Order: sequence, then structure tokens, then C-alpha cells
Amino acid sequence: MKCPFCGDQESKVVDSRRSEDGNSIRRRRECIACQRRFTTYEIVESLPIIVVKRDGTRQSFDRNKILNAMVRAFDKRKVEMADLERITTEIEQTIQNTLEREVSTDKIGEMVMARIKAIDEVAYIRFASVYRRFQDVGSFVQEINQFLEEK
Repeated sequence: MKCPFCGDQESKVVDSRRSEDGNSIRRRRECIACQRRFTTYEIVESLPIIVVKRDGTRQSFDRNKILNAMVRAFDKRKVEMADLERITTEIEQTIQNTLEREVSTDKIGEMVMARIKAIDEVAYIRFASVYRRFQDVGSFVQEINQFLEEK
């Protein structure tokens, strides 16, 4: 780590601790050459995720879109916002942990459905109806029957 005061490349870590948000590590360093102290922050570098939509267009990943879709599915249902935030974070981390930099909306939708299915059946059917683009009552009934068979 380059010293901001003298430019020397050698320093030692004097103290390390997590930041308040828990997403980075704060390190106090001391320059070997000038003995002055400075602070650095270490964070995990996350590569940008590109979402491939059904029509083939691409856009940057936006966790708020997942969260908003779940909020709509859980409308007037009893669920803690913290649970929806947790699910969104799980999905984002799962995507980040893959080696692929592009993910389809279909894959994201399946991840959301798998997680909300265990929380609320009505919200699951609501989300599925939008995600799977039900065209008529028959496809809606078919999804409900499939859900009941798996249960």
C-alpha cells in the first residue's frame, strides 16, 4: 500500500476492524519509512451483472426491480420487509458467486419463485402469474394445480 504522505510502498497493518455497515474492513496502517499512520478500506470487488431480458435486450442488474416485484406480489399479505430484503440479497449474492456475468430474467424469476414459495402461497401465485405471463384462466388453474401437487 502506497503511503499518501511520502509515497513509500511499505506499510504495516496496526489495526483491523469491520466497518459499521459490515461490507468493508477498515485498516489502520503505519508507513515503514515515515512512521505516519493512515486508514484504508478493503471491500469485495463486484463485477457488473448484465441481465438478458426475454426480448434479448441487456441492462444492468438492479436489485430494486426484484424487491419491487416481490413487494407487489406480497401486497396486503403479512411479510416483513426485512425478509424481502434478505431474499433479494440472497439472489444477488447467488448471481455474483456464479462465474457468468450475464443472467437471464427467466433464471432470476425462478430464483425468486423458489424463495417466496415457502413464505406465502398467495404471493407465489401472484408472482408466477406475472412472471409466467398467464394468458387465460386455464394457465392460471394449471399453475395452481401444479403447486398443489408439489405441496
